Amino acid sequence: MAICVPMLGKGVEMRIKCPVCSKFVLPDDIECHLVMCLTRPRLSYNEDVLSDSKGECVICLEELCAGDTIARLPCLCIYHKGCIDQWFEVNRSCPEHPGD
Repeated sequence: MAICVPMLGKGVEMRIKCPVCSKFVLPDDIECHLVMCLTRPRLSYNEDVLSDSKGECVICLEELCAGDTIARLPCLCIYHKGCIDQWFEVNRSCPEHPGD
């Protein structure tokens, strides 16, 4: 997907959406950007078992219940371990903090 971004005093600039991180990048920079996105390691996480219910997992939209095995990311977001493992098969950032 490409978009045109108005630039103050410079007309319009074409940007291409990165399929990995969803950022919009200049056409001349997309190749380098893709290499960086695809080779960046995925986030690590701490595995834990919930002692109390904590709301919902934003990946599957199911409740995070006491006794569930969860993954706690460095940003302190928590998800079902199985959900974040599947997420990391195609993404390399937190679902709630994709720009970090």
